Amino acid sequence: MTQDAGTVRVFTDGGCLGNPGPGGWGVLLREPGGAERELAGGEAQTTNNRMELLAAIVGLEALAAGRRAEVVSDSEYVVKGMTEWMPGWVRRRWKDVKNRDLWERLARAAARHARVDWTWVRGHAGHAENERVDKLANDEARAWARGRGRPTPGPPEAAPGAQAGLFDGAAGARAPTPRAAGG
Repeated sequence: MTQDAGTVRVFTDGGCLGNPGPGGWGVLLREPGGAERELAGGEAQTTNNRMELLAAIVGLEALAAGRRAEVVSDSEYVVKGMTEWMPGWVRRRWKDVKNRDLWERLARAAARHARVDWTWVRGHAGHAENERVDKLANDEARAWARGRGRPTPGPPEAAPGAQAGLFDGAAGARAPTPRAAGG
């Protein structure tokens, strides 16, 4: 998981208090030069998998199009979905895919970038950034349980004057082939 010169690292986590229940997601964006930004949000009634997906979605949507990114997640559901299962879902026209709305949104978010690598890390194993985004997600789930959570933003194209991205990036995005890091 070494960061090359132009790759933004996108650390993500999501979770719920109960499943379903109040949920939260957390994101840490880290530029190659070390600039960082934390993002968090959630929903009043959701599932763990939806929060894991939303963390990856919002993280990628926050970046300017055309970037190289590495999404680092403790969710095998997210990493395997993007690196192994997605082609079959598309071939079968998304038949019987749970959370299709979010998988399609994640595919669109990834396609905005020059390259997206997907790295799985074991959760709750002392990985500093994973622990940090886990805390963001849990804090947000607790806030939703108290009725004071921050809502998840919609897709950029859904908002008038949508943000171009968190960081200035290279222009000319092309649809990447999803791949696991190191592959």
